[in-house]
Amino acid sequence: MPIRLKRNLTTSSLEEISRLLPEESDSELSAAPNPVTPSPEPRPSPPFLTLREAADWLCVSLSTVKRLLAKGELTSVRIGARQKIPSSELTAHLAGEQPSVEEWSAVADTFGGRVHVEWDAAEPVTPLGQLPFFIEYLKQGGLFDGWVADCPLSFSSPNAPRKRDVLGTLLLSVLAGHRRYAHITALRADTVNPPLLGMRKVVSEDAVRRALAKIGEPEGLAWLQVHFNYCVLPLLNEPWVLDIDSTIKPLYGEQEGAVVSYNPHKPGRPSHCYHTYMISNLRLVLSVDVQPGDQHHPKHAADGLWSLLDRLGRARWPALLRGDAEWGNEPVMSRAEREGLPYLFRLRATTNVKRALERAMAEHDWRDAGQGWQGKETSLRLMGWSRHRRVILLRRKLNRPLAVVDRSHPELPLLSFAEVGDKREVWEYAALVSSLDSEILTLGQLYRDRAACENAFDELNNHWGWGGFTTQDLKRCRLLARSVALIYNWWSLFVRLADPEHHREAITSRPLLLQAIARQTRHAGQTKLTVSSTHGEQHKARRAYLRIASFFAALRKKAEQLDPVQRWYHILSEALRRFLKGRQLVPPARLEPA
Repeated sequence: MPIRLKRNLTTSSLEEISRLLPEESDSELSAAPNPVTPSPEPRPSPPFLTLREAADWLCVSLSTVKRLLAKGELTSVRIGARQKIPSSELTAHLAGEQPSVEEWSAVADTFGGRVHVEWDAAEPVTPLGQLPFFIEYLKQGGLFDGWVADCPLSFSSPNAPRKRDVLGTLLLSVLAGHRRYAHITALRADTVNPPLLGMRKVVSEDAVRRALAKIGEPEGLAWLQVHFNYCVLPLLNEPWVLDIDSTIKPLYGEQEGAVVSYNPHKPGRPSHCYHTYMISNLRLVLSVDVQPGDQHHPKHAADGLWSLLDRLGRARWPALLRGDAEWGNEPVMSRAEREGLPYLFRLRATTNVKRALERAMAEHDWRDAGQGWQGKETSLRLMGWSRHRRVILLRRKLNRPLAVVDRSHPELPLLSFAEVGDKREVWEYAALVSSLDSEILTLGQLYRDRAACENAFDELNNHWGWGGFTTQDLKRCRLLARSVALIYNWWSLFVRLADPEHHREAITSRPLLLQAIARQTRHAGQTKLTVSSTHGEQHKARRAYLRIASFFAALRKKAEQLDPVQRWYHILSEALRRFLKGRQLVPPARLEPA
């Protein structure tokens, strides 16, 4: 089939091409008249171009010529036995007669030579090529289906998007590391993963915002809390530590609840405050409450804390309640003492705490508190306390060089070096208050373990969506904060299947286990994904996914006998076998059908 090429050319450029073409003919082919230089006189048979020569003339690759032929972008006439194209079929149009055909390729002159770049919008590819394993994890555990089914979202318009498409778009955006609604546009050309989630399409950012606005706040928060409980309640029969913390989120618009208050990183900037409750040794979120920026004090989070514990039930209460200096106040400690809940808090460096430390420094009965720290026990009743409480004073000698920065003038900070004489010592100190009767070494290590949980709070703030997804109303900010924390829990437990020994933060786990280019092909009813990862440790991801795939294959064999809850207990037992010490979680007994 000789082909007629749709390309804009001037008459002079066509004549120049004709002079460069080889002088050969084929008696089987009849010449087609040239629409630019028509001639009433009969002309000899035109020269011919091979497919390769036509590709060179168009400055595209041979595969592009074939693709254009298949799509009808090149008008088909006929091809001789030698697979050549008559040059007269290179239909030319004078410049300006019709709009040019969209270019699909370009040439980039790089340090490694010229590179021909092509764009193919029709090829089914995805940048999240390893996501199908995570999707199977959501399916086997009943996580995504239950999340969608319980969502209190309903549309009355027949043109509205499906609930599954809205929540699936939100899930994909959070997993991809997005921090703004506008980033959702980057997902809309993905034709591979949305169908695997049972979605019809990726909806727009406006559709997600409008859908969340239709969810009532009490119903929406209760819906998300139910799925927090489904995710983590089976683990709370083991001894665990509850860490509580407040995260300040700076705001840059006119949002509801944006109040100028305590903001350590951006003083004077309006903010929201996120009060978070976390299972410390597993780094899993139990719940999160979003409050206006001036409600950062623990007294604004205490009601949420005790209501959360009431919902969990006394049998699932933590073995220890732990927090920073803000939580070491009378209302929290007295309530914990009445409830019989052990606590460990840091104390602020108040005047009475400093006086107790001055008296203790002159004594010599300091004990080892681990990692270079020394500890001494005392009993204090600070101002506002209702009784004396056990206080652990900690100190550590600094032997490294010290530098002092004077920021009296922020534009010109002054740096000076502290000189410590032979007869002088420099110590850093801290004070803890606790209802535990454990020894000093144990208490010191218990509080140092809180640093691992602080990393989880920073991970949620910096590598997940807590720093973004902002709307003008506070309700959607609260719904998004809990949704992000729930997806964070799902991903953290999934990564434990790949590495049961460690918690992998998103900054390392997503590039390794999620991000890879994948091309989808279908043949003989079989769908195939070809994954190409650029990660330097891609072999670790491959081995991990082969292990995960074998686990899911064994689980699928039992699927007919197991409901989603039972399958979820099997998944948790496999992911957290180190935490559970190899014990298999026992799902709740099912009621017999009537």
